[in-house]
Parts: sequence; structure tokens; C-alpha cells
Amino acid sequence: MGFPETRMRRLRSSASMRRLVRQTSLSVDNFVYPLFVRSGRAVKEPIGSMRGCFHFSPDTIVEEAAEVASLGIPAVLLFGMAKQKDENASEAWADDGAVQQAIREIKKQVPELLVITDVCLCAYTQSGHCGIIKDGRIDNDSSCQALAKMSLSHAQAGADIVAPSDMMDGRVGFIRQTLEENGFQQTAIMSYAAKYASAFYGPFRDVADSAPAVGDRKSYQMDIANSDEAMAEIALDIEEGADILMVKPAMCFLDIIYRAKQSFDCPIAAYYVSGEYMMVNAAADAGLIERQAAMMETLYSIKRAGADIIITYFAKEAAKLLR
Repeated sequence: MGFPETRMRRLRSSASMRRLVRQTSLSVDNFVYPLFVRSGRAVKEPIGSMRGCFHFSPDTIVEEAAEVASLGIPAVLLFGMAKQKDENASEAWADDGAVQQAIREIKKQVPELLVITDVCLCAYTQSGHCGIIKDGRIDNDSSCQALAKMSLSHAQAGADIVAPSDMMDGRVGFIRQTLEENGFQQTAIMSYAAKYASAFYGPFRDVADSAPAVGDRKSYQMDIANSDEAMAEIALDIEEGADILMVKPAMCFLDIIYRAKQSFDCPIAAYYVSGEYMMVNAAADAGLIERQAAMMETLYSIKRAGADIIITYFAKEAAKLLR
């Protein structure tokens, strides 16, 4: 029956009514908060390109991790910066690396917080690429071996989840086999399975000093026009042993999140990336949108599309509103 018997506005008549019939639930349990760690002591330096974000040293990151845990956010995602870059990214698996130190400190002092580590070579290679260059090209298989060594070093330090973000073919299988052979059967893999060659990574590359010195990443990150390819990438990563699958970026690829959730019976993560985050901030600064409302609307859109996990720099702020 139509109007006047059917009046859709009845269920929008008050805030309590809207809450009662809300179809998508967004919770602090859905969030992962990214953190950036570098070597040194007593370091907490604001990052100019990303509002509210800092470079931490392993000692100061613990206080930030404790605040994240106090807000009920279940996990952090650690990104590292190298003291010394080389062509083989050798610092990526150093026992005294900034990420490895930070993992140990967080797990010792904030044991209830899950520690996820980004596994990629871009911050450790002189080229700024996510793989090792041989004969002028990214060598896939030697890069996978390096990524497996990096993942093992993170697991040995106490990481709960390793998250390869490089988009090399077969890297999940290399990592899973290495973890299994070394007794880390319980270490989970969250694969950046559908990572696109996006224009929205700019602020992050400034943060991590990881922009390619030459060329771009389009030979390994996905073409922004493709969706069937993303489903193939996800299926391959599941076959190789991934436990959680990620789509990155989030806002421009809501259709990919939706397709992934409809197609695969596994947790789907989405990364609300730096450019998306700063786009909202910049529009709010210009007086064009209301920042908090836009933050929540975009987070709900990602959850509504099907993401079980949202990696976002808004996590702390959103958690305070949702508690």
C-alpha cells in the first residue's frame, strides 16, 4: 500500500526511533588505528601532511597505544621508517628495528591490544619501491623472500597479525610457509589483497618517506578501473593462507568492498587512506562541510558496503563518539 497508509517518515521521527531501526551498526570494535614508528628515544613529532598524526619512537608509542586501548579500539597497525635504506631493504627485518622494538614494548605494556604490522619494503629500499629491483625491474620472487623474512621478524617480536601491502604475486604463500616452518602457526595474515594504484596515498608517502624515486607502482598495484581482477586477487590470497582480506583505498572502492563481502566468507578490511582522511579535513577547514558529520557518514558508508574492519586515522575520534 502507498501513501497515506505507508508513511516512511514515521521511523525517522526522533533520534531514538532512528537508532531503534538503524540497519547498519558501526562500533569501536570495527576500528584499527595506524601508528608510525621511527628509531630513537622520546620522539613524538607532528606530521605536517596528516592532521593529528605523529612519528613516535618505540618508547613513546606505548603511551599512544595505551590511549587507543583505553578507548576500546582493539588493534593498531604499525608502520616503520628506516634509519638506513639500502637496495635490499635489509633493515626491514633487523631485530633492533623500530617496528620490532615497538612491538615488544606494546605487547609488554599493553598486552590486550592487538598489534598488526605493515609488511612492505618501500620505507626501507633506496628506490622507494615495494620490491627489490634487479636489472631495472621489480623482481617478484626475491621480493617475496624479503617480505617473508620481514614478517618472521615481526612475529618473533610478538606481532599478532602481519599485513603484507606490497602486491607482489605469491607473497602470502611465502609468508605463510615461513611462519609455519618457524612455529608461528597462530600469527594471522591480513593481506592487502586489492590494493589500487591510487592518487589518495600522497600524504602517507610524505609520512613514511616512501615515494618511489623513479617511476610509479602501477606494475604491481592494481589498475583503478578493474573490479573482476580484485576478486581474483582475493581468491588467490585466500588460497595461499590469508586470514583477513583488505581493500585499499576505501571510499573510492566501496563497490569492491561490497563485491568482496558478497563473494567471500572471510573478514573484509578496508583502509580509509591518508588522502581520503585529509580530503575531509581540508573541506572542513574551508567551511564546506561539517567535519564530524562527514567523518561519521564516510565511516558508515564503508561499513554499509560490507567492511568488517576499518583502518582509519579517525579511529580515536570516532570511538569517543560511539562509546
